[in-house]
Amino acid sequence: MSSDTIRATLIVDKSFVIAKVDKRIYGSFIEHLGRAVYGGIYEPGHSSSDIHGFRGDVKSLVKELNVPIIRYPGGNFVSGYNWEDGVGPVIERAKRLELAWRTIEPNEVGTNEFMNWAKEVGSEVMMAVNLGTRGVDAARNLLEYCNHPGGTYWSDLRRKHGVEQPHQIKTWCLGNEMDGPWQIGQKTAVEYGRLAYETGKAMRLVDPSIELVSCGSSSSAMPSFPEWEAVTLDHTYEVADYVSLHQYYGNRDKDTANFLARSMDLEHFINTVTSTCDYIKAKKRSKKTMYLSFDEWNVWYHSNESDTKIEPWTVGPPQLEDQYNFEDALLIGSMLITFLRHADRVKMACLAQLVNVIAPIMTEAGGTSWKQTIFYPYLHTSLYGRGVSLQPIVNSPKYDAQDYTDVPYLDSAIVYNEEADELTIFAVNRHLEAGMLLKCDVRGFEGYSLIEHIVLQHDDLLAVNTATEEKVKPARATGTVCKDGFVETLISKASWNVIRLGKGSLN
Repeated sequence: MSSDTIRATLIVDKSFVIAKVDKRIYGSFIEHLGRAVYGGIYEPGHSSSDIHGFRGDVKSLVKELNVPIIRYPGGNFVSGYNWEDGVGPVIERAKRLELAWRTIEPNEVGTNEFMNWAKEVGSEVMMAVNLGTRGVDAARNLLEYCNHPGGTYWSDLRRKHGVEQPHQIKTWCLGNEMDGPWQIGQKTAVEYGRLAYETGKAMRLVDPSIELVSCGSSSSAMPSFPEWEAVTLDHTYEVADYVSLHQYYGNRDKDTANFLARSMDLEHFINTVTSTCDYIKAKKRSKKTMYLSFDEWNVWYHSNESDTKIEPWTVGPPQLEDQYNFEDALLIGSMLITFLRHADRVKMACLAQLVNVIAPIMTEAGGTSWKQTIFYPYLHTSLYGRGVSLQPIVNSPKYDAQDYTDVPYLDSAIVYNEEADELTIFAVNRHLEAGMLLKCDVRGFEGYSLIEHIVLQHDDLLAVNTATEEKVKPARATGTVCKDGFVETLISKASWNVIRLGKGSLN
């Protein structure tokens, strides 16, 4: 072993079950913001666009990611959105001032267009209702429009608009970030709790089969966190099924070791919200468990300065277009690993967002589409992270960072897919200078052998992908061995790794 190599071990066993992974933790988000819709998924006249104006190349990349659910239409946008503006003949739809992001909303894409697009890419939709400028009435009417078969005003209006069958949207968000002072129609915790409860109650009368997401704090840094969760859930606990969490990270200090440790903050955030939910459960003597919907998460900081220079009141300006580097992909991998280790409570998560706006997929107007660095950890977990999350027993050297102590160099999650007879080890080596000799005890998986070891690694932590050059892309690692119930491999410094095992596979 070289002097610049560290050692780590992990033990995997079928008995160490955390929970079945809800596939919806690999969800994403499309908001009427920047070029997410206009110039992103929708660009009439593009060479790949269908008759409805939706780009075929973008659809192909979304399908490649296998995104199970997409949150829509916002985000901050939804708190000022009149959903009726986005239905009916497009030529008759009003253009509106969009106050959340200070743009013009042409309403060329609305509920029915987006639902059809989501169906084409194989995704369900998590629909958000406006509890900023609106409330019970607009929400129940939208639900009736979307989910009721027919024979009523709103359901028949949908049919008149050319959509005979109901959309049958299962998951609904009761507003968005309502504690934020930037929000149109910001609420106190009591104001929101009462409105969300009454809205949810009415919506369940329209369609008892739906799931509802109560709005949590805008981030763990909010002064009201976690009191907001405690107060709002005191109202919404019995009507809601999930509480939302939002979190973005950045590396403004250019301290990579500290940046890569931020998934420990994510862990603390999840544990705090879980504890708060369970406190309300105990307080109410409830038998119901509240689950978590982490429906906004990502790295977001690269575009902050350039966004201040964008002229207001245009359609689809280039807002929030972070250009992601390699170290961003490593943190994204660790965030996904954290969700997997909390699969017992985190049941939904939405990478914010999907196209152009802090996104894994980018487009050029009239031109090509391409994959950012963060595309790959998201792709790998979505493809190979389906099954049961197992608790790994990890022994790893640790380090201290600026804001965190005892940070394990090895960050790992394990998923067992019994149906496919596959075991996947997701691992990040946080060490910036040393490779890691990793030994995995998988003796509980008799007859398993190596399928492949995928690695995402680059010597330049700031390397980025562009429309013309993909510097950061996965490769197949060599030298990984699975023998006598043990996997042994040398993991590169600062790398994302996917080690796949299966029955009857060949090394």
